[in-house]
Amino acid sequence: MWTEQEETILKGLEETQHDFWNIARSTANFLNMLIKATKLKSGVEVGTSNGYSGLWLSKALKENGGHLTTIEYYEKRIVLAEKNFKDFDLDDIITIKQGSACDVLKTLDGEYDFAFIDANKREYIEYFKILDKKLKKGAIIAADNITSHAEKVKEFVDTIKADKNYQVEILDLPAGLLLAYKLN
Repeated sequence: MWTEQEETILKGLEETQHDFWNIARSTANFLNMLIKATKLKSGVEVGTSNGYSGLWLSKALKENGGHLTTIEYYEKRIVLAEKNFKDFDLDDIITIKQGSACDVLKTLDGEYDFAFIDANKREYIEYFKILDKKLKKGAIIAADNITSHAEKVKEFVDTIKADKNYQVEILDLPAGLLLAYKLN
């Protein structure tokens, strides 16, 4: 799936996983397979960081003829992510938006069929409230750190589990991954 050079870069990024709060490789690989298997095309990522998860998401979206919009607050991280996206030749299908995730999400036009949430844990509930209106029927929400930050994301988890428009499961991947399928 990855070239030898890309694999070397990925391994280097994985060595800084804790510095940049990146998802685990197994979680990234799972999301990549999920996007490909379900033929998702329009993704939004809340929390770009250095672009590690965005590489996995956009690689799958590119195979599907899709696009990723990713949101990051810190300019220093955006610079790193831009370089990584360019090194992997994925920058042509990625739009990076800088700013507060809630503010940026409110400005996004169109409908999405995939959302990945991995930013300020206490704001997951706000991201969900905004994203819900921007997701198509059949869309998938994936949210990381569900078990590792259980207290901080509790309101989000309780709310989405109680929402009759979503079918929800928490997967036993590192840090815990919530998957929600939009029924209506």
